[in-house]
Amino acid sequence: MGGASARGRAAQGRGERAAVVGGERVDGGVGHGTGGGGDGSLEDGLADCGPGYKWVPGGARRAAEEGLRPRLEALRELIALSRSRLDEMALDEAGRVLESADERYRLSGEHTVVALAGATGSGKSSLFNALAGASRSEVGARRPTTGEPVACIWSGGRPGAEGLLRRLGVPVHRRHTPTQGSPELAGLVLLDLPDHDSAATRNREQVDRLLGLVDAVIWVVDPEKYADAVLHERYLRPLAGYAEVTFVVLNQVDRLPGDAADQVVDDLRRLLDEDGLALGEHGEPGAAVLALSAATGEGVAELREALGQFVAERGAADRRLTADVDTAADRLRSAYVADSRVGLTERAREEFDDRLAEAVGAVATGRAAERDWLRHAERACGSPWSRLRCRRKDRRARRRGAVRTADGSGHGTGAVRIGTPRTGTGRAASGGAGSGGTGSGGPSAGPVPAPLSARSVSVGSVRGEDGRAAARPVVEQAVRTVAGEAAQGLPTPWAQAVREAAGRGAEGLPEALDAVAAEAEETLRLGPDTKPRWWTVAAALQGLLFVLQVVGVLWLVGAVTGVVDPTEWLSGLLPAVVGSVGGPALTWLSGMVARGPARRYGQEAERRLRGAAAGCGRARVLEPVAAELLRYREVRERYAVASGV
Repeated sequence: MGGASARGRAAQGRGERAAVVGGERVDGGVGHGTGGGGDGSLEDGLADCGPGYKWVPGGARRAAEEGLRPRLEALRELIALSRSRLDEMALDEAGRVLESADERYRLSGEHTVVALAGATGSGKSSLFNALAGASRSEVGARRPTTGEPVACIWSGGRPGAEGLLRRLGVPVHRRHTPTQGSPELAGLVLLDLPDHDSAATRNREQVDRLLGLVDAVIWVVDPEKYADAVLHERYLRPLAGYAEVTFVVLNQVDRLPGDAADQVVDDLRRLLDEDGLALGEHGEPGAAVLALSAATGEGVAELREALGQFVAERGAADRRLTADVDTAADRLRSAYVADSRVGLTERAREEFDDRLAEAVGAVATGRAAERDWLRHAERACGSPWSRLRCRRKDRRARRRGAVRTADGSGHGTGAVRIGTPRTGTGRAASGGAGSGGTGSGGPSAGPVPAPLSARSVSVGSVRGEDGRAAARPVVEQAVRTVAGEAAQGLPTPWAQAVREAAGRGAEGLPEALDAVAAEAEETLRLGPDTKPRWWTVAAALQGLLFVLQVVGVLWLVGAVTGVVDPTEWLSGLLPAVVGSVGGPALTWLSGMVARGPARRYGQEAERRLRGAAAGCGRARVLEPVAAELLRYREVRERYAVASGV
């Protein structure tokens, strides 16, 4: 009666799951590639953190024969990489599995430990004696009869059983040998456990402890309590993943009349299916279900034969440990497997850079640089009269700035310094007298006496009472957004780690952006590094036209006053007209020609400031986030190996 329902039908009951490789991709915080896998470098490895894993029903786990040790090593590495990310309780079970595996592999691999477990009165002690060929475990009417584990060892001349028994905690006086040699059972260590439903708490604790140490279990049930809720809900259902090292034996069939035994066995199989316990049939792996009577000996030979084949395979310990690793991996799945694509997209990185550029006022800085270049061109190519007007305007602007500073209203216009007030670090405390609001005296520090109001940009960022600018929220929002993008889809512990890494980087980001903006402002103060040659040509022409204008005017004055021949006034009119009209015309023409270079100069200033701000964000936020994503990639790969996919 050793048949069972098909494994596929059993899988429906337990919702058997397996992991298969899917198309999920993890993008890093700083990489830009889209290929699969990487060489582990920060740039390339994070552009694509390898394949993802999604769980689908109907898959099959890697067989124990393919190698359990690589899975154990992967689980060990997984725990080491995860200790700072997961709480200890989540990793405790996996750690216990490793300890159990280490202990089992240190002990005899020539022996298979099989435990007889059952409820009070199920007859497991009688079955133990029947297999041992003598009364080795006490049988009696008193319940419970078995108070501590009893062992029977079929050593077959193989050493090493003593170490296993010490690990199991079987007392020396409870260790026995069979009366007959039974070579077919050579290597078997059979345990008779206390009753799992014993009224004595110590007995139940012993059962739970030993069930976690043995290689296989024979569950002994009787016709009266085979459907007991305690058995199914506390043991068979949670241990459904251990079907390949499980036997379920219906004892006392001699008490059932006619074909009632077959009906009870069929109902037992139905319950096991509902528990999710896969049942072996037609050579498929799974739990074996047998019916016997320890009292009459009916079916005991079949169990002995099944045990002989099971022990001869010498694979029970590996299959048991494989099930342990499977169970531990299943419970850790939510901490390592993402259900969707995770990581940073190129668009998210670009949006982060754009927000930082906005925070430092990159666009406004570029426009101010363009205006600066035009002013430099105007001063270099303008007529002496226009230069004089500019100087007078500068002096008036400086006087207005001094008055505002004395009144303490240096920020009253809402205009701010290029870059520096955008992130708000308190560095702009000097913004009143030296480089503050509109009309301050900043140009005196540079070679070109332009009023700072000409290079100040009104960007809607007004400083608060604490010296911080309203653009600090822009930086904080940028960090929150990019951290949210990177954490989206990640398991909760890793999503939290990504957010924390971004938060730590954000603590000094405003100050770093302020330093970048200050450097950009100082560069603009100094003006263009090189002046175009045509400025020199235009200045020389302006000087020539000014000379013509002065000579013509003096000639006309001389003609009017009689110093020169009045009939020669036309000789003075022509140079005066050429000088008076040519100067403004050349100034206008120079301004038109300067627009293109000025625009390029402003775009280059904006590009440099944008790049510097992006570099700050990359170093302080994106790279720490990328490191967390890379760490997640490593643990996910280790988890894939540990889970056997």
